[in-house]
Amino acid sequence: MIRVLVADDQSEVREALHTILAAEPDIAVVAEASNGAQAVTQALDHRPDVVVMDIRMPYLDGITAIRALAGVSRVLTLTTFDLDDYLFGALRAGAAGFLLKDSDPALLIDAVRAVHRGHGLIDPQVTGRLIGRFAELSPHPAPAEQDSLTERENEVLRQVAYGLTNAEIAHALSIGEGTVKTHVARILSKLDLRTRVHIVIYAYEHGLVAR
Repeated sequence: MIRVLVADDQSEVREALHTILAAEPDIAVVAEASNGAQAVTQALDHRPDVVVMDIRMPYLDGITAIRALAGVSRVLTLTTFDLDDYLFGALRAGAAGFLLKDSDPALLIDAVRAVHRGHGLIDPQVTGRLIGRFAELSPHPAPAEQDSLTERENEVLRQVAYGLTNAEIAHALSIGEGTVKTHVARILSKLDLRTRVHIVIYAYEHGLVAR
């Protein structure tokens, strides 16, 4: 059972999220919060697997709350603002995913399950522009841990950064899908990253893929 905390300052939004998620047999909404500070407190009390949280929260902003939840719960962020500037800070702070509030309910459910499994998910409506926004940044030199990646791991990293699925990477590199999963896990471990989303950010921030 996936234990979820829903955090949003609008009661009608919390109710809608609660209803959508609680209808799934493998998801249980264990708590709700109406502000960032309450979200952190409730997460510490209930230890949910996933926190579904609005980026813009009163009393304690979403980015600060995400940092406070590191090591406690994985965070899936929501916003009504397409490419809100808070998004970039949220992803860097450790958020595992990002959805627009008007996303299809089925995508919300898929995202909660993906985040629970340790994967990241960004709303397809904004993925391309999000990557483009990161690509506009001046790349930082690759850190020392980059040298620990094998040639194959670097190939897989670049494929992930371009948005390919494990199956697509396996086809492109003529290797098994299980092997791709192993490489992705090693990349995450060696670079101290949390999800595939953060692999994308890492690759673009350090100029490891073409803009």
